Formats: sequence, C-alpha cells, structure tokens
Amino acid sequence: MLAVSVEHLSKRYGNLLALNDVSLQVQEGEFFGLLGPNGAGKTTLISILAGLCRPDQGEAFIMGTNVQNHFLEARRMLGVVPQELVFDPFFTVRETLQFQSGYFGIRNNSDWVDEIMANLDLTSKANSNMRSLSGGMKRRVLVAQALVHRPPVIVLDEPTAGLDPNQLIEIRGLIQSLSKDAMILFSSHILQEVAAITDRVLVLHQGKLVANQSIASLTQSSQHNLLVQFQEDITVHLQPIQLKYKLLEQPDKHALVIQAKDALQLDQARQYIMALALEKGLHIERLQTQAASLEEIFKLLTH
Repeated sequence: MLAVSVEHLSKRYGNLLALNDVSLQVQEGEFFGLLGPNGAGKTTLISILAGLCRPDQGEAFIMGTNVQNHFLEARRMLGVVPQELVFDPFFTVRETLQFQSGYFGIRNNSDWVDEIMANLDLTSKANSNMRSLSGGMKRRVLVAQALVHRPPVIVLDEPTAGLDPNQLIEIRGLIQSLSKDAMILFSSHILQEVAAITDRVLVLHQGKLVANQSIASLTQSSQHNLLVQFQEDITVHLQPIQLKYKLLEQPDKHALVIQAKDALQLDQARQYIMALALEKGLHIERLQTQAASLEEIFKLLTH
C-alpha cells in the first residue's frame, strides 16, 4: 500500500502559488527527504497532508485514506513533528504525552507512553516541567507526541532547526531509528542533512516538484565539472571560455573549472579546451573530471 499519495495538488495564497500541480507517491516503510529552499512549498504540502489547510486543486491520501474527505481517520495515521518548539509550559513530560493520547481518543495508554519515553531517553525527565527542558529534550518530547498514537506515517518538518552540534547528532540518530517502524518524511532545506539519512529525495522549487530520485541517481544524472590546469597564466584567455561554457570558478591564474550539464556537454567542453589550448599555444598539465557537489546540484535544481 502507498503510505502517502498526492495527486495534482495546487495551493494559492493571494498572488503566491505555493504548490503548482504536485504529484508524488511514497511506499510503506520508505524514508524520504523533502527538500527545497525557504518558500518552496514544503510546509504547505505538509499542512495539506496534516489536514491543516485545503488544496485549491487535487487530492492527498494517507495510507489510502483521503485527507479532505476522511480527516479524522487520515489524521490518526499521521504523526507530525513541527519545526517550532511548541509546548505547554504548565505540564510535565508525562502529562504532555497523556494529553496527546487523549486528543486521539486513546485511553489507558500509560504502558506505551512509558515505552516511548524509555526509547527516547526521556524517562528521567518524565516528571519535569516542559519549560525546564533543554532544546534537544523538548525536540524529543515533540517526537514522542508524534508517536503516542502509533502512526504508520511520520512527518518531520525541519526537526533539527535551532539545535547545537551535539543535539543534531542525537536527533539524527533518533530519526534513523524511527525509520525502522514507519514511513518517514523528513523536510529540510539542508541537502547534506537529508542525503546522509534518507533513501530518496523530493525537491520542491517555487511550488513545483523538480526532482524525485535517490541521491546516487541524482548525482549521476546531474552535471559534472571539468578541472583544467595549465602551465601558463590563462587569465587573458578566460573570455572565450565564458562565452561557450559556464565558468564555475578559477582556483588560480593557471586553472579553471568549467560546469557541464551532462556527459555530452562534458565531452564537448573537453574537446573545446584542448582545441583552444592548441590555438593559443597553451600547455595543459591536467584535465580532470569532477562530480558536481551536492550543493551545486541543489543550486542547479532551485535556480
């Protein structure tokens, strides 16, 4: 069964088209990342899945249940960890989780609450007031709240925002452990963070889905860079190269890196450089192909 299915979703806020005909499918047990710069439409998509807003067009399904037509049933199958640290400062950790159980109509849930707290290393903080916890501990409680009704689908919206390096490591390990028992949607605008722990990435840009594949296939299918090292100072010879190919950078006066969008253009750039060197009497010391970095791929997809 499909854990999440989205069909031709569009959502507009005034003149802003937040989602533009987005369709995607995610299988049960899959761990995928939702990427995109700020304003790409990630939070709007999550809000529609959670039933917090209605799309202007299209449909969304959680475990085969229509989010709009059967909101309560769909919402019970979804756990959401929000980006903001939202909590009631007057409750303890245990009380927070017990109240969360009640929101979903679950009674006598103490054993499961205890198990969640143990798994998230919150047992020692069970009777601590929420406002006394560190940022990392508060984030753990938000994860616990998302798990308290045992949902098969979990959405993590920027779960590492505002955490220090030690807390980042803890939360990343926690996220990976969650993927053993549920389908995970991990939303972020940091490519390396998502690439390190997810199976597949979906990239949104200006409301459109611009990529839907694994990190490995994304890097293989994206552009490559050509590093050229000359014996001579080639500063005066850069202009014709800029006119034909995108000059990514110039490490020094004797080297340059050219960006090629695919294997064909990479080969053409290599031939062009060799012909240019012959014409100008330049001597090439090194001609090396480099895979594009994740940052370069992300910039290419979102510009």
